[in-house]
Amino acid sequence: MRRRDLFLIGGLLLLSLALFGLSCLRQSGTFVVVRVDGMEVGRYSLDADGVYPLNGGSNVLVIEDGCAYLSDANCPDKLCVKQGRVSRDGQVITCLPNRLTVTVYGQADGVDAYL
Repeated sequence: MRRRDLFLIGGLLLLSLALFGLSCLRQSGTFVVVRVDGMEVGRYSLDADGVYPLNGGSNVLVIEDGCAYLSDANCPDKLCVKQGRVSRDGQVITCLPNRLTVTVYGQADGVDAYL
C-alpha cells in the first residue's frame, strides 16, 4: 500500500463517520402522513398506539412505541413490510404496487425557511 492509498482510506472512513453522525442527529418524528396516489388520506400521531387499515385494507399500518411500520400488504414482494419501523423525521415507507407512502414528520412550526 502506498501513502496515497492510506490517505484515501482514511478520508473515506472520516466521511462515513461524519455521515453516520449526521444521521444520528435527526429529530424524532411526531406524526406520519399517509398518501395514496399522492393524495393525503390520513395523518396519525406517533404518540398514540393503533392499527389502521389503509388503501381499502390492502395495507395495515401499525403505530406502537413511537414507531410506525406496515405489518401486512397484499403486494407480491412485500418490500414495504420488510422496510421495518420508522420514527425519525423524513423517513419514508413506500409500497409501489399500491401507490402508498407513509412519511414521518417532526414538529410542524409553520416555518419552511429562514432568509
